[in-house]
Amino acid sequence: MHNEQNGKRKLVVIGNGMAPGRALERLFEASPDGYDVTIFNAEPRVNYDRIMLSPILSGEKKFEEIVIHGDGWYVDHGVTLYKGHKVTAIDRAAKTVTSEHGETVGYDKLIIATGSVPIVIPVPGHKLAGVLTYRDLDDVNAMLLAAKSGGRAVVIGGGLLGLEAAAGLKAQGMEVTVLHLMPTLMERQLDPAAGYLLKCAVETRGIDVITKANTHEIVGSDPAAGPPRVKAVRLDDGTIIPCDMVVMAVGIRPNMALAKEAGLNVNRGIVVADDMRTSDPDIFALGECAEASGQVFGLVAPLYDMANVVAQQLAGNSEATFHPTATATKLKVTGINLFSAGDFADGPDREEIVLRDAARNVYKRLVIKGNTLVGVVMYGETSDGAWFFDLIKRATDITDLRETLIFGQDYAGGSPLDPTAAVAALPDDAEICGCNGIRKGQIVKAIVDKGLTSIDDVRAHTKASASCGTCSGLVEQLLQLALGEAYNPAAVQPMCGCTDLGHDDVRRLIVAKGLKNIPELMQQLEWKSSGGCAKCRPALNYYMLATWPGEYEDDGQSRFINERVHANIQKDGTFSVVPRMWGGMTSAAELRAIADIVDKFKIPTVKVTGGQRIDMLGVSKEDLPAVWSDLNKAGLVSGAAYAKGLRTVKTCVGKEWCRFGTQDSTGLGVKLEKFLWGSWTPAKVKLAVSGCPRNCSEATCKDVGVICVDSGYEIHYAGAAGLDIKGTEVLCHAASEDETIEITAALIQLYREQARYLERIYKWAKRVGADSIKAQVVDDLDKRKALVERFVYSQKFAQIDPWAERAQGKDAHEFSPIRDLRIPEAAE
Repeated sequence: MHNEQNGKRKLVVIGNGMAPGRALERLFEASPDGYDVTIFNAEPRVNYDRIMLSPILSGEKKFEEIVIHGDGWYVDHGVTLYKGHKVTAIDRAAKTVTSEHGETVGYDKLIIATGSVPIVIPVPGHKLAGVLTYRDLDDVNAMLLAAKSGGRAVVIGGGLLGLEAAAGLKAQGMEVTVLHLMPTLMERQLDPAAGYLLKCAVETRGIDVITKANTHEIVGSDPAAGPPRVKAVRLDDGTIIPCDMVVMAVGIRPNMALAKEAGLNVNRGIVVADDMRTSDPDIFALGECAEASGQVFGLVAPLYDMANVVAQQLAGNSEATFHPTATATKLKVTGINLFSAGDFADGPDREEIVLRDAARNVYKRLVIKGNTLVGVVMYGETSDGAWFFDLIKRATDITDLRETLIFGQDYAGGSPLDPTAAVAALPDDAEICGCNGIRKGQIVKAIVDKGLTSIDDVRAHTKASASCGTCSGLVEQLLQLALGEAYNPAAVQPMCGCTDLGHDDVRRLIVAKGLKNIPELMQQLEWKSSGGCAKCRPALNYYMLATWPGEYEDDGQSRFINERVHANIQKDGTFSVVPRMWGGMTSAAELRAIADIVDKFKIPTVKVTGGQRIDMLGVSKEDLPAVWSDLNKAGLVSGAAYAKGLRTVKTCVGKEWCRFGTQDSTGLGVKLEKFLWGSWTPAKVKLAVSGCPRNCSEATCKDVGVICVDSGYEIHYAGAAGLDIKGTEVLCHAASEDETIEITAALIQLYREQARYLERIYKWAKRVGADSIKAQVVDDLDKRKALVERFVYSQKFAQIDPWAERAQGKDAHEFSPIRDLRIPEAAE
């Protein structure tokens, strides 16, 4: 193969949507070293979940929350990603592709995943300013910008996208009218009865709906008043609807122009065989641009199936083939529960079972052909959707279930089933999360293998229920199935006996209700004890400090004794004092000062700690202020050996002295310690920097550890060496000291914002998931920068030095070393 380099074949992907993203995930699992991958993406961004554009439009989610593969993912897998590079030509003879910016890359295998383009009705005025489509993030951003001015939007099209666009624009404060050509909404997915119920639900949300509406013209403003833009929509019957925006959501068509120009076989889409190959055996097509078995597809489940086949074929499995199956539809509008699957058209060889419950606004219709279920439509109550869908896909004989089928899986066979037994009956390959293509077996395996105990755990590790959330009930049933009596979704572990609320709920409510002091919190959250207790008061004090830096005043009486007196109490009632030694470094002047203090106050024991500092043990409580004063005068500050905060940054001598050292580990350790010290964290935090992989400073058992290597810095986290023994996990590789400091600060800040009080980093990481942490700290550069900025801001209000604060007549800052609170250059 003429493009093969370094033993790897060259794979080029045109398009960076959900389908090619899934194909690459599966390819890297099956053949991690098989291909050198280059992606050309017409959009100027990374891969994201297009299914979740509606929550972006409505304001329920931010773009960062729907990113599938952040920048770090491409780096980790050696993928070259050209953002904003639309491919303009495929040269099949030379086996190259060329982008609009003149970038030409050769390939051995090529994937075309150009997706689809929105259909624009060519009525007069369709090119006016203010006429938008709804297909990608740029469209959403344009709608959000236009919505700031308010007014009315007309959405042409009452299908899935049109209704989601209408709901989103309504949530942004616009008046909205939906125009739909057919008599009922979503006629391709719903029967007339369900379509009527849907129309009522949409109108209840303040959205006008006009069916049998044929758009005749989009009326523009007077050109004499400036560049013409949308002013109104005129229907065939003469009705005029004034508006400020028109959104076309009438359908999509496969984007196959590039393939056609390259001479590939096209029809409704790019024609592919069962193995997803086009008429050129070295070129695959998948996603909305592909036509397989005479069909084109717009729902995610078949697109993910295509992706799996392409990945297997590229990995060498020539038996992998794609065969279309029934598809299911859900509407992603908050508060509207709708599900349809299969073929629900009437016919002489079909019978139907219908359940209507007007009081509960529930409608269910099952279509049966012979002894199999072929279609289902549900409105209002959709929890059995996955089970009905599985019956359709498997063509299961429902003879024994017919009498009770309409009542769902819990009553299958005539008697109520335990929910666990019902979900247990689903096969392992039953799809649970349609948004992300996650199947039952994957979820159960993750629960068992990773020790997951909550739905948040499952979301973090598998993405199931992390998008639209409609599968949350099934995920909870799987948790109950896997964990048995150990799982109780209603059993939140309270913070203490003063409340029934758990730590996560308290943190959430502090923000949601704007609670900025402890008495206010206890009143609003109905604390059972008027003043709290020794368990909840320190936690509440920390949560307030972390949430409202600069606004909340630290409450010393809510702290443990060690934090109140800034020293560690010993079993005989005396205290231990530990000055901070930056990165374990000291000087003759500091050592003389410590020796003088030991003599002056007759301190009985002096010990070198495991964190490369000097501990003075046996100091009486009444001597603490004077000891602090003398240490401050010598330029020494608190080592915070008592703190729920940064304790130490342990270092080795690094390349300056060691013949094996690769980087200046001591210098980096000092920089990290001076950047991070002084802020409170949920539990103690220990760092280490080792100058080479020999790891003399034991970085691989710390909360955060840095291993210096020839190419830069390997950042580890989530280690433990106390009651629990745990090695660290690799977070990422950093190329420079500044990048290392930035990533470490972002990690610490994310931990500060998410962890429960007294929860160490390794326990927090297990609970929220390594993928979630990496996505925010490593992959998403904007999110990382925001975390660092919040950390830097909070440091302005961090404790500078409690010893100096206690020195009478002295400004606390007078005794503090220079605090470098700038954001490293990598983040600026």
